[in-house]
This record gives sequence, structure tokens and C-alpha cells, in this order.
Amino acid sequence: MKSEIVEGLESVVGADWVVTDVDQMRDYLADETPEPVRPKSSSEVVVVKPNTTGQISKILEFANEESLPLIPRGAGTGLCGAAVPTEPGVILSLERLDEILEVDENNFTVTCEAGVTLEQLLDELKEHESLFFPPHPGDEGAQVGGLVVENAGGVRAVKYGVLRDFVRGMRVVLPTGEVLKLGGKVVKNNTGLDLMQLMIGSEGILGIVTEVTLRLYPRPKQGVSLLVPFEDRHSAVGTVPKILQRGVIPLAIEYMERDLVERSCEHIGESWPAEEGEAYLFVIVTGNTEDNVYSQCETIDEVCKDQGADRMLFADRRRDRDKLLDIRSNIYTALEPDSADILDVTVPPSRTGELMDEVDRVAEEFDVYIPAYGHVGDGNLHPHIMKENDEAPPATEEIKEKIYQIAIDLGGVITGEHGIGKTRVKNLPQILVGKHVDLMRGIKKIFDPNGIINPGTVVDSDES
Repeated sequence: MKSEIVEGLESVVGADWVVTDVDQMRDYLADETPEPVRPKSSSEVVVVKPNTTGQISKILEFANEESLPLIPRGAGTGLCGAAVPTEPGVILSLERLDEILEVDENNFTVTCEAGVTLEQLLDELKEHESLFFPPHPGDEGAQVGGLVVENAGGVRAVKYGVLRDFVRGMRVVLPTGEVLKLGGKVVKNNTGLDLMQLMIGSEGILGIVTEVTLRLYPRPKQGVSLLVPFEDRHSAVGTVPKILQRGVIPLAIEYMERDLVERSCEHIGESWPAEEGEAYLFVIVTGNTEDNVYSQCETIDEVCKDQGADRMLFADRRRDRDKLLDIRSNIYTALEPDSADILDVTVPPSRTGELMDEVDRVAEEFDVYIPAYGHVGDGNLHPHIMKENDEAPPATEEIKEKIYQIAIDLGGVITGEHGIGKTRVKNLPQILVGKHVDLMRGIKKIFDPNGIINPGTVVDSDES
């Protein structure tokens, strides 16, 4: 990196917070995208670590004047390469913006800086026993700003929605250096075009979110976990809408198959508690009274029996609940070392079984292993394209395109929570064409006239 660029950044944050040594910045050059499909990182970068919105504003103003690519960096937990610096430029790390500014119990909000991790946020809320932040996308090391610009989902979306449903306000720095305050603590806001909603899910291509105000809920006082075994996939998946139609909205409804839960158990040294079944619904039920929770469980048990389920397992002790959740959560970590790519296609929930059948047919057609599991309550499925002989299958891109097309044909989309990033830009025309893409590029151009921020992400930088 040119010395004048480094000196310009040091003048804003100080020399201690500008990193130029490649070995010291190695962790900033990749995210959690599987290595076979992860974009190749440029090593001609410098890492800068501001700790205020004002410093970020000056950095962006400087980068814009120099036409210098700038890549915002959270915790690097993304799965489609959005945080990978593929061009020489500046990596702007938000790790030092790590302060929780206010927990407002009267307005049910928490305001925090973008670098606060999900773990920090949840720990802080333990001190406020009446308050609850429902979203849990998985990795508690993820930062709040990253969760917002990714519009993260997770297992609890079936009851509470995704991150978009929790953002009340934010402070954002535009690529040209201006600072905008969007929203606030208000419940209703109909004041002009909602620029905040554009920022949510933008994957860092429109601006840098530096501060967020999030909606909180009253904390449920009771909770239990249910494991429901079925002999076949369609009986399990077909049960989900019938549970919801009875007026029971669980905190989570997850789908798993025996081979995957046994692999997860082996990975973490646990044992699978169900002797029966090949397909499973993992259901988490919450409520404010024990009677309410058990009433919901009785309804679920009744519906599941009508659909041919085997004996439902009931976990009300924390140790047993944590064990089931740990097994479900570690399906990903058990598969990850052997995964060539991880997809997150989403269809209308009632069509999840069809999607899984079609994924199996693709696996058979290409003679590859594609295990799948996911958030069956909201139709979000995670197929893993697995490596062969420690390498990605030669037809990985063709397999991915076929699975995407299946989801589209079923009325769905190519990504429900992971985003487009850099790895899926080439797949975007499968679902968005013509004016839709033109408008996205036009919006990017208005916010970022010189195209400096996160180039090559979401939309092709050559045409943005």
C-alpha cells in the first residue's frame, strides 16, 4: 500500500490502529465461506480500526477522494464472501465500536455500536431479566452491524421474524463521508422514503452502519424442547403447517435427518436420544406460564400423532434442552470441513418437502452427496455440496444453479439469510433480471458514486 495512503489513515486513527503487515492482517482476508468457492483475497490491503463514527466518516471521505476501494469488516462470519477484499484497498474493521450505549426498558429497545457481538448483547440482557432479543442466527461471535446489513435470520424466525423486524434506528456513514441518522425508538415512522430499510440487508454496499437501535421483547418465563420422530420426510414436513394452523407458533421448528444428527453427535461426543424415526422435527415452545406451554405441547403432540409420528420426546430440563440444541447447531460444524459450498435456498414453507426431494434427485444425477437440513418452519433449507477426495466436485457450479432453479420454480429464492455476497453475484440473473437489477445498480450509484465501497458484492462492480 502506498505510504501516503497509510499516512492518511494514520492521521485519522493513529499509527497503532493501522495494520500493514500481511501476517498480522491474515485473519481479515477471509470469512467463513467454504474454501473451494471463497473468492481469492488481495494481499495489497491495509487494515484500519477506527472507534468512532467521526473517524469512519473521515476515512470514507479520504477513500472517496482517492477512489480507494474500502471493504467493511465485522466478525467475518459470513458464508458468501462479502467481507473478502478481492481488490487492493482498505479493510475497515468495526471491532473497536464495541459499546452497548443504552438498554431502555420502558421503550423495549437497546442501542449499541456496530461492533458489539451477539454474545455481548445477550450477556448484557441477562442483567435485564424482563427483556429478550429473539433473533439467534447461530454464531454468537457475529457483530450487530454485520447481522443488520446481512438481514440475518436463524432458527427463531418462524415466530419472531428476521433482523429486519427488529431494527428501529441506525446511524450510517455514506461512502462520501456524510453521516445519516435513520429511524429511532419510535414504533411508527412514515416520514418519506425508508432509507433504513435499504441499509438492512445491503451487505455493506451502500454505507457503513456504526450504531443500531434494536427492538426487544418481554422475556418468556417458560420453555421446553420437543423432539418428534417420523419414519419419512414428508410426514414430518407436512406436519408443520398443521401445527401452525392450530394456533401454535413455536419459537423454532427445525428439520433434521438421522444420518446428520448422528454425524453431529459423533462430532461433539453426544448420543442421540431417539431410537425411533429417520426424520425429525425439533420444536422449541415458549410461554409465560407452565400451563400455557404444556397446552401448546399437547396440541403439537396431538397433531403429530395424527400425522403418524412416533413417540414424542419431551425436554423441560435445561441440560436436556441444551443437548438437543447443541446437536442441531453442530450439524453445520460437523459438515463444514468437508463442504464445498453451503446454500440457503428458501421456498414457501409448504413446499419444503418437494425442495428436498428435488435436491436428492440432483445429488443422484451428479452422483454427489448433498445433505440438507434447516428451518422448516419458514421454508429455509441448507443443502451442503460436499467435497470429493477433499476437493469440490467438478460440477459444483452446475449443481448450485440447478438447486437455485428448483427453488425459483417452487416459488422461492436463491438465498434466505446468507445473502449474495461475492460468490453468488453470477447467480443473481437467475432470479433478478432487467429493470430490477438496473434499479439496484442505480441505487448503488446514488449512494456510492465512485463505487468504492465493497466492490464486486451483490451487483457486478463493473456495471454498478
